[in-house]
Amino acid sequence: MRKKIVAGNWKMNINVNETRTLIAGIHQEIEAFQLQNTRVVISPSHINLSTALALTKESIMEVAAQNMHQAKNGAFTGEVSADMLQSIGVQSVIIGHSERREYFKETDAILAEKVSAVLENGMEAIFCFGELLEDRKSGNHFKVVKSQLQNGLFHLESKDFKNIVLAYEPVWAIGTGETASPEQAQEMHALIRKTLAEKYNQEVADSVSILYGGSVKPANANEIFSKEDVDGGLIGGASLKPADFAAIIKAI
Repeated sequence: MRKKIVAGNWKMNINVNETRTLIAGIHQEIEAFQLQNTRVVISPSHINLSTALALTKESIMEVAAQNMHQAKNGAFTGEVSADMLQSIGVQSVIIGHSERREYFKETDAILAEKVSAVLENGMEAIFCFGELLEDRKSGNHFKVVKSQLQNGLFHLESKDFKNIVLAYEPVWAIGTGETASPEQAQEMHALIRKTLAEKYNQEVADSVSILYGGSVKPANANEIFSKEDVDGGLIGGASLKPADFAAIIKAI
């Protein structure tokens, strides 16, 4: 049975003192809650990963990095490698977030290299993808998503997907207050699973957790998570508020 996952992407927010406060707040909100087949992941900035790892050592919470360079080492100022992340205990990393694609011009080819580097180091990749508003309006959203999957992941073997989590992000619904309807989310997640089955097999398709990432809030989480092919969420702004993040976790 594939895992349910609620992952909080903190983006470029929260300093080290605020990290301590936020983690304590989340702990307090969920400490008495019994999770069933569910993972809770938080993703602080690189500078706060060590603090987060120390504070979640005895917790149900896991810690993931927000990005990683594909090279083993070298003259890449400001970047971090798999070895650096693993040396402090990080085993999961977000790859291909829409902001990395848009602001830092990460192409499908670059992301394919990053995914390979993550897997070659025995880590887990939370691979993000999704269409822009113009893609949705033009009716090309299915084509775009299939292309991103094919270009970013289809160089992998079926066995590699045991270390892949997928995160579908309708870019038009990130930070805008807009949210894909639960039906739109289910429709895309079903297409993603069908695409995996066609490329690999049904076993791979059924085993991969597919998260929805687009303005998930306590008010809509339960309905979104109730859909058959939605296995959780990649949460942005709401993950910075302990009560809201906890409510989303409990909705799973």
